[in-house]
Amino acid sequence: MKEKILFKGKLIKLSVKRERLPNGYMGYFEMITHPGAALVIPFISKDKIIILRQLRPVIGKYLYELPAGTLDKGETPLSCAKREIVEETGYSAKKFTPLGPIYPVPGYSTEKIYIYKAEGLKKKERTPEKDEVIETKIVTRPEIKRLLKQGRMTDAKTIAALAIAGWL
Repeated sequence: MKEKILFKGKLIKLSVKRERLPNGYMGYFEMITHPGAALVIPFISKDKIIILRQLRPVIGKYLYELPAGTLDKGETPLSCAKREIVEETGYSAKKFTPLGPIYPVPGYSTEKIYIYKAEGLKKKERTPEKDEVIETKIVTRPEIKRLLKQGRMTDAKTIAALAIAGWL
């Protein structure tokens, strides 16, 4: 068996595959195939960024996060980043700098998140999707560190992106 698809949804595919590892072990691996995503760190100034307080129905909680979204079919990570920053914050950016990709859960998912720093922000109309419940907040580095230390910022992709940007 190479790969057996167990579920194929609008966003993800769940499958099981059998594979021989370099050490000779033959294992069965559960895998979620994901199209990838883009995440944006929106800089209002050198010392202030925009974060979101977003409802995540899957876990039944609000999380503090950076704007991010799944790549549409055929969409580049940069196009996705440009779309998501407007949808979720109500700002566009003049300059996007790639900071590198991360794999948030490589033990069972192919998801790759491309991280961008956004600068030169300009206010626009926020256009969240119907299933998004989002509040925006402008915060400083000390406020980010306080949220993290208090255990109020627990979103892994956000923590990784802030660390890559030198904010943690």
